[in-house]
Amino acid sequence: MSDCIIRVKDLTKSFGDKVVLKNINLEVKKGEFVTILGPSGCGKTTLLRLIAGFHVADEGVIEMNGQDLTGMPPHKRALNTVFQRYALFPHLDVFNNVAFGLKLKNVPKEEIEKRVRKVLKMVCMTDYEDRDVNSLSGGQQQRIAIARALINQPEVLLLDEPLAALDLKMRKDMQIELKEMHQKLGITFIYVTHDQEEALTLSDTIVVMNEGVIQQIGSPIDIYNEPQNSFVADFIGESNILNATMIKDHRVSFINKEFDCVDEGFGENVPVDVVVRPEDIHIQDDKSKAVFFGKVTSCIFKGVHYEMLVTTNEGFELLVQDYRYYPVDSEIGMSIRPEDIQVMKKERICNTFEGTMVSANEVEMLDGARFTCNDTGLSAGTKVKVEVDFDKIDMLDDKDAGATSAQVTAILYKGDHYHLTISTYEGDKLYVDTQDVWDKNDIVGVAIKPEDLRVIKAE
Repeated sequence: MSDCIIRVKDLTKSFGDKVVLKNINLEVKKGEFVTILGPSGCGKTTLLRLIAGFHVADEGVIEMNGQDLTGMPPHKRALNTVFQRYALFPHLDVFNNVAFGLKLKNVPKEEIEKRVRKVLKMVCMTDYEDRDVNSLSGGQQQRIAIARALINQPEVLLLDEPLAALDLKMRKDMQIELKEMHQKLGITFIYVTHDQEEALTLSDTIVVMNEGVIQQIGSPIDIYNEPQNSFVADFIGESNILNATMIKDHRVSFINKEFDCVDEGFGENVPVDVVVRPEDIHIQDDKSKAVFFGKVTSCIFKGVHYEMLVTTNEGFELLVQDYRYYPVDSEIGMSIRPEDIQVMKKERICNTFEGTMVSANEVEMLDGARFTCNDTGLSAGTKVKVEVDFDKIDMLDDKDAGATSAQVTAILYKGDHYHLTISTYEGDKLYVDTQDVWDKNDIVGVAIKPEDLRVIKAE
């Protein structure tokens, strides 16, 4: 018999014209603590609400224990949800809040009292039965919300950012309690959060999402040490993400230096990205053991280590963590072990757009914007593919100065430049390498020189 309790197959969901989830596939094992992690707006809560039955998918299937849940109302599913806002009834005391679901089911009074006492003991809220819920602290209210969800003996507990409203210390305490509660109960937890540390602390499995797509599924150790793309590497913990070239198996070049690595199968002289965690850059007091050198430009004490910005002699800025203190302007030598270099395939090597020729030297693309190009010899109406290198897109302060405008939606620092994602009004994405500093949500004009547009007739 399969140990899979929740299976999501080819799930898609839109609200109006906005696609929120795109072809989601996920399996959750019985007794597992699965965290769905991602930034605001990535679709994680929508996925949870689809599993709960509060939304209906446009396409795809959700199964529980092999049964298709399509059309099944939330109250008939063997799962319960704990919300961020708790949704406790202010006019009821603790006992009646917890017992509410059982009373709706006409469970006998003696059975209700027995189960309420048992579940309150589970969440360490014994002797609080008669308390007004408004008199409880945030952490206590959270425990009552969990108790109310558990009393119906669900096979799966869904938790939608349940600790977001708590202060830092209480959130840390509740993380420990949730982990212990999960181990004690043995039921399946599906947990939604945008907090990376919370996900790493609690989970058996992490599902990283962005823009409605699952980026990676794995254990906390795998997600942290073996990110599959630059988004995951940047989103999970601190990292140095750099352009690199895979010279050959077990040999990679970045920051103008060559390093041994453990990766293979990428080919020879292939553009790649590398990730090096700050704690994996080792400062060598014996300069003869150093592979590259740099100067400390910032040093901040973080409680258990110092966090430094170091500019290498080749002009790359790296984040470095070490237990030893190195003052600003210190000259240091550094090395990186082969196993601490994570090589990743590049998600893209240039911008690629679909377009239509307006004339031999004008192409329409990106929400109908028109760009002048070199004479292509192609007639009006010809469908084309247009390629533009990341560093050939000009971002202008005046949003009306270019052929179109776009909003900065993501910023990734790559050691000596920023790699930006900018999105047009209709959602087309452009990727830009720039030395200029922009803020997320800035609105910019977009211009591209004619000679920088590579126009290819579509097949």
